[in-house]
Amino acid sequence: MAAAAPAADGVPGRGPPGEVIHLNVGGKRFSTSRQTLTWIPDSFFSSLLSGRISTLKDETGAIFIDRDPTVFAPILNFLRTKELDPRGVHGSSLLHEAQFYGLTPLVRRLQLREELDRSSCGNVLFNGYLPPPVFPVKRRNRHSLVGPQQAGGRPAPVRRSNTMPPNLGNAGLLGRMLDEKAPPSPSGLPEEPGMVRLVCGHHNWIAVAYTQFLVCYRLKEASGWQLVFSSPRLDWPIERLALTTRVLSGALGEHDKMVAAATGSEILLWALQAEGGGSEIGVFHLGVPVEALFFVGNQLIATSHTGRIGVWNAVTKHWQVQEVQPITSYDAAGSFLLLGCDNGSIYYVDVQKFPLRMKDNDLLVSELYRDPAEDGVTALSVYLTPKTSDSGNWIEIAYGTSSGGVRVIVQHPETVGSGPQLFQTFTVHRSPVTKIMLSEKHLISVCADNNHVRTWSVTRFRGMISTQPGSTPLASFKILALESADGHGGCSAGNDIGPYGERDDQQVFIQKVVPNASQLFVRLSSTGQRVCSVRSVDGSPTTAFTVLECEGSRRLGSRPRRYLLTGQANGSLALWDLTTAMDGLGQAPAGGLTEEELLEQLEQCELAPLASLRGAPPSPSPRTSLTSLHSAFSSASLSSRRGSPSPPQAEARRRWGGSFVERCQELVRSGPEPRRPPTPAPRPSAGLGAPLAPPKMKLTETSF
Repeated sequence: MAAAAPAADGVPGRGPPGEVIHLNVGGKRFSTSRQTLTWIPDSFFSSLLSGRISTLKDETGAIFIDRDPTVFAPILNFLRTKELDPRGVHGSSLLHEAQFYGLTPLVRRLQLREELDRSSCGNVLFNGYLPPPVFPVKRRNRHSLVGPQQAGGRPAPVRRSNTMPPNLGNAGLLGRMLDEKAPPSPSGLPEEPGMVRLVCGHHNWIAVAYTQFLVCYRLKEASGWQLVFSSPRLDWPIERLALTTRVLSGALGEHDKMVAAATGSEILLWALQAEGGGSEIGVFHLGVPVEALFFVGNQLIATSHTGRIGVWNAVTKHWQVQEVQPITSYDAAGSFLLLGCDNGSIYYVDVQKFPLRMKDNDLLVSELYRDPAEDGVTALSVYLTPKTSDSGNWIEIAYGTSSGGVRVIVQHPETVGSGPQLFQTFTVHRSPVTKIMLSEKHLISVCADNNHVRTWSVTRFRGMISTQPGSTPLASFKILALESADGHGGCSAGNDIGPYGERDDQQVFIQKVVPNASQLFVRLSSTGQRVCSVRSVDGSPTTAFTVLECEGSRRLGSRPRRYLLTGQANGSLALWDLTTAMDGLGQAPAGGLTEEELLEQLEQCELAPLASLRGAPPSPSPRTSLTSLHSAFSSASLSSRRGSPSPPQAEARRRWGGSFVERCQELVRSGPEPRRPPTPAPRPSAGLGAPLAPPKMKLTETSF
């Protein structure tokens, strides 16, 4: 093959239009004319042949371009014929190369081709879009309230969360907001003020937290979602969010609808009005960083891994703090709060009595059960069986341990006073169990090895768990979810994978593969089967998500609807109809992500080297996803810190008696509040072991 003819006077841009140009693209030779390559102005080729870009030639004199020759072939054919023939090349790869070469007409065609399958109005599951709210101008006065409940020092330093923030751009909140500077973090990186950090829902209400304020929406039957509350601008980033809008135990006046926000050790609580507006109830201090914030009925609960819990009661309007063992997990059943601790014990607290009993603190926290191996209880789930006899109900508790064990304990109504008995043990995980869910038909556990999920089918006889034929293995899969290595932006508490839902056939995991992804995958928690996938309608990365079950309409034949709520980087909130998705279950591809989908997701981020993260401290976040393929803590991290309960707690253990069982029986008969997903409490940030070894490159699980 002859080398390219030299340009006149040695200047590349002065060659004749019919000059033959020889190219070496990734080792493959192509020959074409100068006119073919340069008919699109301001492209890569016009700059290359005009001398504005330096050229590198091979031994034959052909211009070398270090790009993919397979993708270049249809691009060169487009330059020759002005017709697009992909020739089996993936559309995204072709678009990427066309953008590199600066071929504007081809880029426009490829983008239009992609838009044929996408719409700014979303797909059939898209149910609604709430635009970013107006950034509040009024600041909250930190000294507006006085009293003992505000006693305490400054809030603890704000911890960085582990979600990579996208570029906010000019979309979203008012332009004034973009000029506002959020409080600096300890890492020195600025917060994104307009991105959704947290979103939660309860019945027909939604609470959305941004960096320095929060808003609440209410669903009205005729007019849809309406903004009913916006908080003043705060001086610190919001890290935890909790909402309650219905208390089954009775009317509480203005305190039956409340929203709370926390960061560091400080908690703010507001009362919400059904018709709009709200008022600040108070500011409370836990004294240590708040790692979990939630409501149990009308009681606000704040916990810390250091072993401290705080309870605020709407009736007594009293805030009380109690010391317990270091907390590693929790779950709630009605008015009972169960705490899993690092010494292998499970404690229970009756939060209705908690604020009222000031003189007998030894009875406030009672030990319910201690793990036989004294491994730390890292995940907890309570299931109250339907009434089966005049004696009462069976109480079943599944928990996971720091060594990877999964145990089920049961309380017989006939054995009140003897404590729960160990029923079954599974040792299928080699990493700490981070999540667990026990329901009527399934037992689901998740461990720290890349969110590895194991599920079992539960056999029952007259509503009670049975050993014949017993629990049988059902599925094994992974919910791969990576986090940002630098921990910049976002809030990992808003990216909890689940499982969400009460009914066995409705429980789902929500999977976001990479931090700045705009696509989420919804998968059945029992089998890992894909229910659907959703992509943000405006292309903005998803920064927070949750699942909400709304009440049915008063109209005849209506039923409750389930929604997936996604908060975006530009401050908007999207709603997706999971009820319709579940009705069409089976139409989506079986299993989890395909290899092509996984690679497409991973292309959106750069994976950090594993060795660079081995010395990094684990995240204190309750989220169970990974930090660049690393687990947050090792299997020996919690079991190495075994301790014994304090004497008052030991005394309470001897006489815990039947109060817990009897109250649970009353709870079941009266119809308990629906359970929230059993989110494990955050792990301690000190004394944790080294990260787990990285997984093999070849993934052998059933799905991703």
